[in-house]
Amino acid sequence: MRWILLPALVAIMAASGVTAAHAQQAVRLPSVDGKPPTALAATLFKPTSTHGPAPAVAIFHGCGGIGVNITRMAQRLAGQGMIALLVDSFGARGIKDACTRHWPSQAQANDRTRDIDAAVAWLKAQPFVVTDRIAVMGYSYGGGVVLMRSLQQRTELAVRAVIAVYPDCALPDSDTARLAARQPALLAMAALDDWTPMRQCEALLSRLGQSRSLVEPRVYAGAYHSFDAVGLPLTYLAAAGNRSKPNNCCGAHYGYHAPAYARFLQDLDAFLDRHLRGGR
Repeated sequence: MRWILLPALVAIMAASGVTAAHAQQAVRLPSVDGKPPTALAATLFKPTSTHGPAPAVAIFHGCGGIGVNITRMAQRLAGQGMIALLVDSFGARGIKDACTRHWPSQAQANDRTRDIDAAVAWLKAQPFVVTDRIAVMGYSYGGGVVLMRSLQQRTELAVRAVIAVYPDCALPDSDTARLAARQPALLAMAALDDWTPMRQCEALLSRLGQSRSLVEPRVYAGAYHSFDAVGLPLTYLAAAGNRSKPNNCCGAHYGYHAPAYARFLQDLDAFLDRHLRGGR
């Protein structure tokens, strides 16, 4: 099939560092413990310009499921010569709305941490992946789940780096057990976020003790939740489930903020250069 890109879309892709130098493939990720869901759907993005194994990033979506923003990120990473694995945590669970009526519970979030193990195990088994250069990246609800899995005291998550984008820090902070960072982590937060507010992440960071030095917090002034949703005007979602409010309800702002997104991409590239693309 021949694709025709409109000039405005080409400009957005260029500004975001997205290129078309990748191949896309649907894959299945088997459960590592045999518990349901026994397999997850995922989309694999592979660079076409790279010969030999490459570093990889497994990406986990927020409460709205797989959206344009994280697909754009997967394409961008592949265009830079990396493997990107975009994991669908909702399809196998029959979840369609987790932002409003079915705001995820703590137990559901904990169950979803199994998806991270499944994705990492699958990537480590692939001959085209540099197995000691794998990172996990989560957005919003997915970011909170990534932090839950990486900071908990159970079996260590064997990845090189962790990236959490406007994460729901209330999820890992609710764990009463000791938390500790075990690998470098980038925490990208919006200063005006009223859905997953900075104060929750600050409370989480205060619990990490000496391992706090592994975390690189970045705060983007003037930005709200979903500052990377290119073209989306600032919007108030009155029905949004909100863990930062009493009874997890309700309402939050979200929308694109160009300066924040540009700075985030710079911070992300620098982080990946240091911890995933750099020398061993």
